[in-house]
Amino acid sequence: MLDIEERNQTSIREFILLGLGNFPQLQLFLSWFFLVIYLMTITGNLLIFLLVHLHTPMYFFLAKLSCLDTCYSSIFLPKMLANLLTDKRSISVRECLAQYHIFCICAALETYLLAVMSYDRYSAICRPLVYASVMNRKFCFQLMAGIWINSFIFNVVLISFVAQLSFCGPNVIDHYFCDLRPLMKLSCSDTSLFELFAFCMTIIFTIPPFLLTLISYICIICAILKIQSTTGRQKAFSTCSSHLMVVCLYYGTLIIVYALPDTPSLRPLNKIFSIFYTVMTPLVNPFIYTLRNKEIHKALRRLCDKMVYGMCHLKLLTSFQFTK
Repeated sequence: MLDIEERNQTSIREFILLGLGNFPQLQLFLSWFFLVIYLMTITGNLLIFLLVHLHTPMYFFLAKLSCLDTCYSSIFLPKMLANLLTDKRSISVRECLAQYHIFCICAALETYLLAVMSYDRYSAICRPLVYASVMNRKFCFQLMAGIWINSFIFNVVLISFVAQLSFCGPNVIDHYFCDLRPLMKLSCSDTSLFELFAFCMTIIFTIPPFLLTLISYICIICAILKIQSTTGRQKAFSTCSSHLMVVCLYYGTLIIVYALPDTPSLRPLNKIFSIFYTVMTPLVNPFIYTLRNKEIHKALRRLCDKMVYGMCHLKLLTSFQFTK
């Protein structure tokens, strides 16, 4: 990373993030709004991570998604809040490049992790007799290892491309984080090869997992329609449709921002679309995937009972020591 920074710092040492725009009258509201979102995201994902049982594939992948979403939101929101609260919008070259690389790793991991989770639900609902033998512990670890290796290789190649870029000014990034296209616009180097590589990687890390997710949920919905019970069919369809809506929103906004041509009409909307996959998806994932999960509800009740028991025990102990 130090080598990359030295090569890139030809005439500038920091970038200026414009954020979501210059709206002084909304600055306080946006600060509180994103602070609440960040606290809810961290609390929800950490709570899910503490509650899940790792002995089944669904909970194994759900725990990984919760950890990933916690890291995901922590890449952007603290810096965004600092910019809103202090009005200091500068970010060093090193911090900017580090933010972008970590974002790429998390985005690549999440796209395929969501696809793996959809395949897990397909196997559980459409192939229940062979589910335990197919989605065994070894296979789950192999899937996660494959996702990590692919993401790591992609990021290593990406770093090698970024290392060749030089930034001579201007240093103003029209975004709330260090994203790909704003960085390339500021580069003095020839970015044609980099743009081609980035486009190919975007297609590889969005289209195949999105199609796998879509096909899995289509098969799941077809299986749900065969359920005789109207109540059971409505409940299952409601759960799967909420899952499908969230993943379509996540993949769809990624494809719009990174796979479509950089046209002037879409450019002002890219920041709005980016909020969906950087801020909103990590917020809603823990609620969407556990909203109707009875085992999660039982685990939450057990945790609350333990906390209440511990507080009562502590209160009794404190009062006993006081009277003594």
